[in-house]
Amino acid sequence: MDLGILIVDDEEGIRRSLTRVLREDGYSVQSATNGEEALAMVGQDPHNFDIVICDLIMPGMDGIKTIEELNKLHQGLTKIILTGYGTLESSIKAIENGIDGFITKPFENKKIKWKVKEYYIKRRMRQFISPDIFNELIDKPASLEPKVSHLTILFSDIRGFTQISSKIPPDELASLLNRYYFQPMSEIVMQHRGTIDKYIGDSIMALFGAPVYHDKHEENAVKCAVEMMKKMEGQEHEFHMGIGISTGYVVTGILGSINKREYTALGMPVNVAARLQKLAAPGEIIISEETKAKLDHTLPFEKIGSLAITTHYMPTVYYKWTGNGQI
Repeated sequence: MDLGILIVDDEEGIRRSLTRVLREDGYSVQSATNGEEALAMVGQDPHNFDIVICDLIMPGMDGIKTIEELNKLHQGLTKIILTGYGTLESSIKAIENGIDGFITKPFENKKIKWKVKEYYIKRRMRQFISPDIFNELIDKPASLEPKVSHLTILFSDIRGFTQISSKIPPDELASLLNRYYFQPMSEIVMQHRGTIDKYIGDSIMALFGAPVYHDKHEENAVKCAVEMMKKMEGQEHEFHMGIGISTGYVVTGILGSINKREYTALGMPVNVAARLQKLAAPGEIIISEETKAKLDHTLPFEKIGSLAITTHYMPTVYYKWTGNGQI
């Protein structure tokens, strides 16, 4: 992986051993002998580092303090503590400071390679992907790097949300959204091998076929939408949802600044899915022709019309879920 690792340890043998092992996996590795040196290196160019592996016990600034200060310079760092005899108290303190994981000394080369991948991916992707996709990412960490991907994008949105929010106190509204919308809808996305890209107000953006590619991502997305709609309409609340789905080639990967990065997708199919979602009335699922082309007859849709997104992009033919009148 083309990622930068900073090793912070006062023992030269540990620094040399870790550098050699991790460079074998394609990492760009630099090292520092103490916390002060590490802070200077990250402060000079934070973009060079994605992961820090820091010894817990060092002369002067210890590992916990070093991590605290590094976090001020680069909040997006994956933070790993290296220790041979960390106490329970120090472990609790490390967790409180946002440590992503621990590696114990002495370490096996194979195990440390695995742990570095695991902690990095877990930090980037936890809460957004299903466990089976996470396990695949451990074996294929390069899937997180920016690249062109063919996938399906789903947008859901609550209809009449502004009116609803004007009638419900903010704390009650937040509780209702989490209980009846974000939590159950996100669980359904993950059950269909989808990845939660982001929450945008009362909208959910989900990806199917990324970060790990899988066949039938179009079908998975549509079946997910149908189940989401069934779940939403079957609950006792006043939320109603519209869903838009599109398929095509986009750029995927971890993008952003050093302080905030996220795995996301960029490209016209994302814009198409967002526009189709806006066309969907409460209880409707609208999909693009590219998505429809990969579905079988058991998923009934009817052609509704076409939508011009921009003058430089072919009009999008779109279809609406019929479901024999049953959602």
